[in-house]
Amino acid sequence: MLVDWFQHINFAYPYFFGLLLVLPLLIYWYLKKYNAGQGAIIVSSVLSFKGTKSWKNSLRHLPFILRMLTLTGLIVALSRPQIRNDEQLINGEGIDIMLCIDISGSMLAQDFTPNRIEAAKNVASNFIDNRPTDRIGLVIFSGESFTMCPLTTDHQVLKSQLNNVQSGLLEDGTAIGSGLATGVDRLRSSPSKSKVIILLTDGENNGGLIDPNTAKEIAKSMGVRVYTVGVGTEGVAPVPVQTANGIVMQHEKINIDEKLLTQIANETGGKYYRAKDDSSLKNIYSEIDKLEKSKVEVTVNHRYKEEFLPFALAALTCLLLEWVLRMTVFRKFP
Repeated sequence: MLVDWFQHINFAYPYFFGLLLVLPLLIYWYLKKYNAGQGAIIVSSVLSFKGTKSWKNSLRHLPFILRMLTLTGLIVALSRPQIRNDEQLINGEGIDIMLCIDISGSMLAQDFTPNRIEAAKNVASNFIDNRPTDRIGLVIFSGESFTMCPLTTDHQVLKSQLNNVQSGLLEDGTAIGSGLATGVDRLRSSPSKSKVIILLTDGENNGGLIDPNTAKEIAKSMGVRVYTVGVGTEGVAPVPVQTANGIVMQHEKINIDEKLLTQIANETGGKYYRAKDDSSLKNIYSEIDKLEKSKVEVTVNHRYKEEFLPFALAALTCLLLEWVLRMTVFRKFP
């Protein structure tokens, strides 16, 4: 416990510790003076003095030891030991961000590690960790859309919901318009000046009740920037498919509506990205993170608690105890 206490101690005037160099000199002077004042007598045997040593003689150095402890306590007190407490005040304007992630069956394709949906969850989790001051929410979509987590600064809850995301939670399909519209609706009442959607998909719009162009116009009217991400390698990709004989791997052609995704991004002030592997997907989120910087000021206040009093009291106690011993037990009479 004492070791932990000293780990949090700072000294305002550490140069006072240089006075500790005087202590060895005082000890040397005391021992030299003590030895010089000892009498000597030559005897043929010391057996007759056996058992004559008294407790007072055993404690004869105690007053000097107390004086050294007094000086040590005063030196430590003069160095002003302090405990520093840091308080962070965060002021500024964060960004409200909705993550819209496609969870259709094709997102199980294994051209990413271990598949597209898990790769998307991993990079989204890292993105959340890098934005501690922003409100972030999560929308999933396939044949329909659903809000997994509304805008929140409780990123642990958000990441817990993100970990629960898996293909098959919703009706299969790719409803890009519904996913985008749900994300925009979640940002509709946001007071933030900066509102962003990151929409990730691997296919073409083939479902939902809202046309992607309609959702795009709603986003424009709300001042929402949309970054679109198309995931999938070139050509074909292995996708696990449930059959009567169990799950088998089939190679399916990759069809990403890049024209639509580019149009949505450009008209809302965002940007379209194509991720063909895990590395490019990470780089895309890193670039978006750099583009959408929060305006946050962090002010650190240092508060100090003085801790010299225990050392000063210890020094005073040792000094008083030495004085009492010299006036009583070790008093010298003329």
